[in-house]
Amino acid sequence: MTHWYEGPLAALSLRATGPDTEADRLVTAALVVQDLAGARPRTLRWLVSPGVAMTEEQAARLGLTHDQVVRTGRWPAPVMEEVGRALAGHAAAGRPLVVDDAPAALTLLDRELRRHRASSLGAYLSGVPLSVLDPRVLDTELDRYRKGSRHLDALCVRYGVPAPEPHDAADQARVAVEVVRALARVFAPRLERLTPGELHALQEDWHAAQVRHGPGPAVREGTAGGWPLRPRAAAAV
Repeated sequence: MTHWYEGPLAALSLRATGPDTEADRLVTAALVVQDLAGARPRTLRWLVSPGVAMTEEQAARLGLTHDQVVRTGRWPAPVMEEVGRALAGHAAAGRPLVVDDAPAALTLLDRELRRHRASSLGAYLSGVPLSVLDPRVLDTELDRYRKGSRHLDALCVRYGVPAPEPHDAADQARVAVEVVRALARVFAPRLERLTPGELHALQEDWHAAQVRHGPGPAVREGTAGGWPLRPRAAAAV
């Protein structure tokens, strides 16, 4: 019997002009699909010209130059369409989606779909459930007494996965898949009987508890508001 964590997984990684999921804009995106553990992954990449002024410093934080973004970045609307449809396809196929810090990434995507497609992530999924696996939430719950960071680089050290290239969204997505597989093997007695859909539902509860019992205001501010998608602010509804 092949457990879910040895089977097909997809992963999404997004990088934006800044950390504000309501106001900042998507610049790079990658979707990685691995059909079996150890198989060669398939990768889709997008570079977006965000449609707002972007400084050289902002571009450099993404491993780019302003000129690269302007000259080779695509118009946002068709990119959002392609990413939304790709996620819908994986959801329809029942393929779990690994997203590190899912509330940040999926909220950013939802807001960009609203901004450029007059739609939403939920509308693209059309009622098909998306089973999200968030390595931060999983590790925080399953190894809750360990001290230190739960960011992806720290999880790579914890689970023996080589760290990703710092500016490469596709490599970050690939590494997130490997971290989830390695984490699930370590905690197989707790995870192997669960389906990805059941685990998705559990992560909603786990994330809510993690926010309530976080070590301080900075953690709560950075994670509050729902998993895997934050609700829209009242002024934006």
